[in-house]
Amino acid sequence: MTKTVMLGAVAYDPKVVTIWDTIRALFQKENFSLDYVLFSNYEAQVEALMDGFIDIAWNTNVAYVKVQERLQGKAQILGMRDTDLDFTTKLVVKADSDIRSSKDLKGKRVALGSRDSGQAAILPAYYLAEEGYNLNKDLSIIRFDLDVGKHGDTGTSELEVLDALEKGEADAGAIGHSTWIRLLETGQIGNRKLKSIWTSPGYSHCNFTSLPAFDAQLAERFTKILLDMDPNQPDVKQMMELEGLNRWVLSGNEGYHDLANAMKFLKIIEKDPQLV
Repeated sequence: MTKTVMLGAVAYDPKVVTIWDTIRALFQKENFSLDYVLFSNYEAQVEALMDGFIDIAWNTNVAYVKVQERLQGKAQILGMRDTDLDFTTKLVVKADSDIRSSKDLKGKRVALGSRDSGQAAILPAYYLAEEGYNLNKDLSIIRFDLDVGKHGDTGTSELEVLDALEKGEADAGAIGHSTWIRLLETGQIGNRKLKSIWTSPGYSHCNFTSLPAFDAQLAERFTKILLDMDPNQPDVKQMMELEGLNRWVLSGNEGYHDLANAMKFLKIIEKDPQLV
């Protein structure tokens, strides 16, 4: 009997069902038996992967680092979106602000997104500390802990960051570049009269994660089917547009090092995740 590979994903938006129904059908066309389970949060998904309830997890970067910490760096990446490479965070201020760069934030109110969001809270806090700021003394941190458990996937907290800027309740705020680009494309940045003053170093975001014991041949086939998907096919194109990618790619651990260090620094992880 052919093994059905179980994949986990988090239900952060109704479109998730359409995305994973399409992916399941695409794999079935390739005679690869795939099904999926939806979770309400990434912590539950991480536990399901570790317990063997699912074979593959569509993880945020935060969830991936948590898995790697548990496995001493032995988890496997089976694929990711092209848009997950060189992901960045933006620091945003009002267009008429006298804040010109990240060097001008001492004594300022800095708005961050959900505490479990890599792009809107964890990494910006870490990068500001790397610039020499004492997060508790030099800055007044304002947090929008919305949709905790979704690791910032819904983007709700990032919109709250921008609202706080617009209302004058914060002097600067951190959002992911995908949110920034989306608002630029819809003209909302101009309407809100905001500007970006800083862009973080690039880092990696989501990926398909499996345990080291996952069957090597199945892992290889899974990755090949992903990489061979043709974005010119209507069903593939629709799925990719909904999921925010142009093509599937394969990459390594390098893009997760800053986040691993940030989670250790902020005591989200108490020891080195020992990423390979």
